[in-house]
Amino acid sequence: MSGQDVNLVLRSTRVVTPEGTRPASVAVAGGTIDAVLAYDADVPAGARLEDFGDDVLLPGLVDTHVHVNDPGRTEWEGFWTATRAAAAGGITTLLDMPLNSLPPTTTVENLRTKQGVAGPKAHVDTGFWGGAIPSNVKDLRPLYEAGVFGFKCFLSPSGVEEFPELDQEQLARSMAEIAGFGGLLIVHAEDPHHLADAPQRPGPAYADFLASRPRDAENTAIEGLIAHARRLNARVHVLHLSSSDALPLIAAAKREGVRVTVESCPHFLTLTAEEVPDGATEFKCCPPIREAANQDALWAGLADGTIDCVVSDHSPCTTDLKTSDFASAWGGISSLQLGLPAIWTEARRRGHSLDDVVRWMSAAPAELAGLTRKGAIEAGRDADFAVLAPEATFTVDPAELFHRNQVTAYAGKTLHGVVRSSWLRGVRIASDGELAEPTGRLLERDR
Repeated sequence: MSGQDVNLVLRSTRVVTPEGTRPASVAVAGGTIDAVLAYDADVPAGARLEDFGDDVLLPGLVDTHVHVNDPGRTEWEGFWTATRAAAAGGITTLLDMPLNSLPPTTTVENLRTKQGVAGPKAHVDTGFWGGAIPSNVKDLRPLYEAGVFGFKCFLSPSGVEEFPELDQEQLARSMAEIAGFGGLLIVHAEDPHHLADAPQRPGPAYADFLASRPRDAENTAIEGLIAHARRLNARVHVLHLSSSDALPLIAAAKREGVRVTVESCPHFLTLTAEEVPDGATEFKCCPPIREAANQDALWAGLADGTIDCVVSDHSPCTTDLKTSDFASAWGGISSLQLGLPAIWTEARRRGHSLDDVVRWMSAAPAELAGLTRKGAIEAGRDADFAVLAPEATFTVDPAELFHRNQVTAYAGKTLHGVVRSSWLRGVRIASDGELAEPTGRLLERDR
């Protein structure tokens, strides 16, 4: 430890580092991790010691899939509320999706509008994805040069008219453009033809909704995406994988050297179709929550590395849009504050460690986005942390959540893992449900 600049030392008997979990003291200087030291290392003169005892010190989580909807649909969510929920849940960095806000992030001008709104409200560090829609191929490179982390597209209708989907020709054109400057394309992969052919029965029955979003829609879209990526040597990322049937296809593509990565989400990994009550549209999302056997296969894909990371896909709306009709209700799960305990609860039951959870929810999302200062407790990284009591439990009360509309599919569930505090660049931003004033920074892609 250099000692001269260290102003803070965080100590725990369980610190999750890239080399594993061990007792350690983490020295912080100027908002950066200076060193990871022995547990009983001397504290430099003038430095403050925070001793967390047996609570676990994790790197702050990185959530690369959040719909903040601000500006334009701020009654659905907003940067103030979303980033408070993130901080309370141990997330210290998030990337905002380019749609559901008005304007969408499809031009540099629109990006600047969103950054202007986010700046004063961000409790955690916040970056932005750009959008790829049929009309904006010319805007992709300027957006990339303006600092977006990559580009999201849909292959089926997005649900909002200002963000239309790409057909196969448009997908190839956008992918070629993005590959030309080394960017990343992230894809909502459901095939519109399979969706159109599926039975459409409105009403409160979850089984009818599930039948309307078949696995084949995902499988076919992912197969086509991989084919384009192979041909163009493009880098692509499959969003919110729900169908385990696609795992062998993805694994084979990875072995072949196709540059494809994959995420799944807490709701696919912890909730099952069998438990969804009729009319309970807080469980509606697209693609949908599937059966327990499918979930088992997703966990196997996570364990063997076919699935790279776990992120929230926090997609909230006002309560009135969650009607009891699965066909017409807005699709989206609100889980930003609950992702870490939800995943830890199921991971521990299945024999996984917190090291695994950190890899899936911090290191891998940071790597996906090229956030080289995030995602690990090691020297040179930002001093972003979450402090977790992994054996403690709590029962989810929607009234205690910080996102704007307190609707969640996790209501009433008892979860393991209480987030005691969150730290951003060495400053405590959340502590036992109390939030500090916003100090988050707006992030741009490393040039």
